Amino acid sequence: MSGNIKKGIAYGVGVGPGDPELMTLKACRLIRENDVIAVPGKDPEEAVAYKIAAGAVPEIADKELVPVYMPMVRDADLIAKAHRQAADIIEKYLDEGKNVIYITLGDSTIYCTFSYIQHILEADGYTVELVSGIPSFCAAAARLGVSLTEWQEPLHVIPGLHNTEGTLEWPGNYVIMKSASKTREVKEMLGRSGYDVQAVENCSMDNEKVYRSLEEIPDDAGYFSLIIAKESK
Repeated sequence: MSGNIKKGIAYGVGVGPGDPELMTLKACRLIRENDVIAVPGKDPEEAVAYKIAAGAVPEIADKELVPVYMPMVRDADLIAKAHRQAADIIEKYLDEGKNVIYITLGDSTIYCTFSYIQHILEADGYTVELVSGIPSFCAAAARLGVSLTEWQEPLHVIPGLHNTEGTLEWPGNYVIMKSASKTREVKEMLGRSGYDVQAVENCSMDNEKVYRSLEEIPDDAGYFSLIIAKESK
């Protein structure tokens, strides 16, 4: 890279839970003002994050869409390799002085794959900025018409995939994310907790489903399912 070319900035931009109207003004502006949009997945135009963004910013279709593949596997070496490859793709544009807008579902700081890329980019000397989006659990709580916390209640956000043993061990309310493949086990754990349980699948999307009790939640709930468990009063 020529020494007089200023490196671009990588932005991790949350596009919210699904409804394009829930995207922030800042997210929309950054997409409009920049030419390179990185999209998680092999086919950018089929990615959920892209479809959400396109609903709010149709101009995204005229941008340079860069696919960033993130395999859904547990092989640590394969995942690390994918993160390195993703960083290399983004760094190529940054070295050309172009900003890169990496769009991601929900908020860019909550169980976000961009976080791993961010660590690599920053270690390599690049500037990264995060732009918050409405988190899925906030949108789900609003859809259910419930508060997540009141007065002195703590709130715990946990990945259901890794928390299927025992019971909910801390006082307060819970958001349980990423439990799709372990929904049955999570339901069994919740059944022992005595908590009031509700869930939303595909929150704010066209195929949204609302479950008002633990018994209503199907064992095969989809990937974008989120459970809210509140202490009984």
